[in-house]
Amino acid sequence: MTVVGAVIADLRAQAETECPPDETPDVGVIMGSDSDLDRMAGASEALDALGFGEQTDYDDPLEGRYSYETWVISAHRTPDLMYAYAETAADRGVDVIVAGAGGKSADLPNVTASVAYPLPVIGVPVHEKSVDSVIGMPTGAPLVAVDAGKSYNAALSAAQMLAVSDPNLRERIANLRDERRADVGRVSRALHDRGVAAFRSDDG
Repeated sequence: MTVVGAVIADLRAQAETECPPDETPDVGVIMGSDSDLDRMAGASEALDALGFGEQTDYDDPLEGRYSYETWVISAHRTPDLMYAYAETAADRGVDVIVAGAGGKSADLPNVTASVAYPLPVIGVPVHEKSVDSVIGMPTGAPLVAVDAGKSYNAALSAAQMLAVSDPNLRERIANLRDERRADVGRVSRALHDRGVAAFRSDDG
């Protein structure tokens, strides 16, 4: 069996197991290539900040209500893997998928959304040139998308979807927003009080 074949077999086997929701990854983060990881790492950053754990072993669930998983899946080089992932995502316990792809033919988010439907998929155009490809879905085949490289926002949107039925997660999201607001306030105060020249000197 090939490496790709083994991953597909694992995904299908996981889909056949009946695991409780708190033992399965809630968010799937996928990207077309590991070269996209620098842009897609924002998704992990946002989910980590909200207390999600990264589940790397489906058979060894993490403690805590929410987790996510990360995969490289190419729509063009491994279409069989892409279909297997999208087809099994819901049965494997995934509730939202964040899918990033680069290049002018950034098809991973689009096709994943079509196959995984009605599971929500949030598309991340990894580069500016990928935007048109990612957002170009026909009526009746929905895909939510963020601006180029904004995987952090995509993950926040995924968490907001999950938080609709979870007040605790809503509170975590609100607290994270407050922390980011406080950061802006601290920077604003420091810039004003120290002046531009001193602020730039200290910052550099």
